[in-house]
Amino acid sequence: MLLQGGHGGIERSCRLAGVSRAGYYRHWRASAPLEEETELRDEIQRLSLATRSYGYRRITAQLRETGFAVNHKRVARVRREDNLLCLRQAPFRPATTDSRHRFVIYPNLARSLITTAVNQLWVADITYVRLAEAFIYLAVILDAHSRRVVGWALADHLRAELVLAALTMALSDRKVVPGGLVHHSDRGVQYACGDYITRLHGAGIQPSMSRVGCPWDNAMAESFMATLKREEVDGRAYRNLVDAHERIGSFIEAVYNHQRLHSALSYQAPAVFEAAAAMTASTVRVAAFTEAASNVA
Repeated sequence: MLLQGGHGGIERSCRLAGVSRAGYYRHWRASAPLEEETELRDEIQRLSLATRSYGYRRITAQLRETGFAVNHKRVARVRREDNLLCLRQAPFRPATTDSRHRFVIYPNLARSLITTAVNQLWVADITYVRLAEAFIYLAVILDAHSRRVVGWALADHLRAELVLAALTMALSDRKVVPGGLVHHSDRGVQYACGDYITRLHGAGIQPSMSRVGCPWDNAMAESFMATLKREEVDGRAYRNLVDAHERIGSFIEAVYNHQRLHSALSYQAPAVFEAAAAMTASTVRVAAFTEAASNVA
C-alpha cells in the first residue's frame, strides 16, 4: 500500500516500484470503487443476517452510524440483488423475497423424516464468500444422516448452473435408490427452476422445500455454513476464485468430511461415521444370512 507523507510518500514509492504516478492513480480509480462496493455489501450482509427483522431503512441507519455514506435506495438495491430476507412481524406469515417466481413450490417432506441410513435426506444451501473486490458463491449438499458434504460448487454467479454442479457431484459420488431420497432446500429460484427439478426427478429424488419465512427448516445446512465461515472463510484473504476453490475445497474434503468431529455423530468425522455404519450393516447382513442358512439346514 502506498502512503502519503514521510518516507512512504506516493512519489518515492512509485519510483521504487517502477510505476508512474499517473499509473498508480489510474489503478486507484479503478480498484477503489470496487473495494468500497465489496466492503459495503459485506457489511449489509452481516447486518441483515444479524437483524433479520430489519428492512433497508433501518439497515441504512445502522450503516450511517458505522461511517458509511450511503442512501436507502442503494441499500435496498444491494439487498435485492443479494436476495437477503426480511422477516416481517405482521401479519403472521412473514414475507420473503426468495420465493417470488413462477415455479412450483414443493411441500416440506423433511420435517417429519427421521433418517436411518445415508442417502435418505440431502439438504442444500447457498452462501457467499468475499474476495477483495467481489463476491463468489458456494452451493453445498449434505447428507443429513452423516453430515457429510456430498456435493459442492463455487462460482462467481447465482445462476442455476451453480447448484446443478453441486448436484452433479453428489449424484456421481453416491448411490441413490429411486424414490428413497428426499432433497430439501429453501424456495430459491435456483432450486425451484425447471432444470434443477428435472434433474432431481430424473434421478428418482423427491424435492422438498422450506416453509415461508422459516430459515430454521434448513437448520442443518445453515449450521454447516456457519461452521465453514467460522473455521475456514473468516480471516482468509482469497486471491481469486481459483484460490478460494482450492482452499475451501481442501477444507470440505480433507478437514470437514474426514477430520472434524461432530457431537451429533458421537464425536466422529462424517467419513468415519459412514464407514462404521457400513461395517455394522455388513455384519448384520452376514449374521442374518448365516441364521437363515442354518434354519434351512
